[in-house]
Amino acid sequence: MTRSLDPRTARRRYVTVCVLFWLPAGLTIAPLILLFTERGMTIAAIASFFAAHSLTAAALELPTGGLSDVLSRRAVLAAAGLLNLTALTLQALGTTAWVLTLGMTLMGAGRALSSGPAEAWYVDTVQAHSGPSAELRTGLARGGSATDAALAIGTLLGGALPWLLGLRPDVGARLSEATSGLVLPLSVPVLMGAGIEIAFVLYVLTALREPPRARTTFRHVLRGVPATVAGGLRLGGHDALVRRVLLSAGAAGSALAAIELLTPGRAAALTGTSESGAVLFAVVACAGFTCSAVGSHLAPLTARLAGSGERAVMVSLGISTSGLLLLGATAASTGTFPMALAATGYGLVYLGFGAAGPSENDLLHRRVSASGRATALSVQSLAMQLAFAATGLIVGILPPGPLPWLLGGAALLAGALLWIHRSRPTPPTPTATPRPHTVSSSPSIVGSEPHQPDAGQ
Repeated sequence: MTRSLDPRTARRRYVTVCVLFWLPAGLTIAPLILLFTERGMTIAAIASFFAAHSLTAAALELPTGGLSDVLSRRAVLAAAGLLNLTALTLQALGTTAWVLTLGMTLMGAGRALSSGPAEAWYVDTVQAHSGPSAELRTGLARGGSATDAALAIGTLLGGALPWLLGLRPDVGARLSEATSGLVLPLSVPVLMGAGIEIAFVLYVLTALREPPRARTTFRHVLRGVPATVAGGLRLGGHDALVRRVLLSAGAAGSALAAIELLTPGRAAALTGTSESGAVLFAVVACAGFTCSAVGSHLAPLTARLAGSGERAVMVSLGISTSGLLLLGATAASTGTFPMALAATGYGLVYLGFGAAGPSENDLLHRRVSASGRATALSVQSLAMQLAFAATGLIVGILPPGPLPWLLGGAALLAGALLWIHRSRPTPPTPTATPRPHTVSSSPSIVGSEPHQPDAGQ
């Protein structure tokens, strides 16, 4: 089946993939750390689990992006779903540190595999049908909105289900007794996520049609990946606009490190207990994802009002910066009014991120060809993860109060200021594509500007 899907159908299938992939992640946001604690894990051990996830994802970002470019978007996405299915099962049922570490490591590998193929498939499909100048921003915005909506719904369900089961202690006790202690109320959302991963894999294999690729061998695939990785690492050096996209992703990663590491503790301090803090955090995170979904939906309008995609990114990141500075300014304050300002700031951060993402990625996709598209997205994700890890280490040693929040705000402000200078109009992606089983030594970059990271979980 070689005829390409029409843009409307491709957009609908891309949105469905986004929902099915990110809903399980949302289900784990609220209960996961508490589940590990119930298993007897210390805070230091839990930190090591998440470090295993982050380091695995960072190490595999570029190789797996290259694998998608030389092998198949569909195959790599299905592999990501299978890894996540295994990881969630281990996290839900694991009772020892090594099992939970393995689960988080597999989750990191699945995260690396997933960062790019679905979006690359959508762009490839639309451009195959409508040409290299096809309109992309609307579809990317719908995908971002669907991702945030799935995370919001998943976060609420993940926080509410264990709490509802806790209202009936006899139900939780029977559940634990029937499974010899393997399944706790906090395990239920994680197991639900594992079930959804099965649906995700089946949908990817049946719905994401791709043009036939030349038959290749595993050796040829492995030979093509290093060349694609090397090309991905050279992206920012060859194109100033792409460099700005990557640096903006790093700035967003720094801001997210401050928010995600500091908000749970702030919620627990406000409510007085960890359990009620987890519920409050679930509500706050859901509100944040909802704001991000609204921002993504408004991204095309933002670009039209701003006059260009580049100005839209600057305005959107400026909104996020103002929100993070509000969070910092109210960090040491109590009372209804400071909390209202903090809630407003939290919403502004995610609203701006949601609006910036589609415009950033629209600019990125028009600078790279299909031969390196997934790799480019992996480089963007890698920039965000490395900045997240580095900023997280600094935030962890700073004294409580406004300073950690302001550090993230300063990084995000620097990212917004990158877009003050306006580049020349972006040329379209080239129509030429490489042989299916090989990749050029560098992804095709169209044009070179003398002047010139998407969110995930």
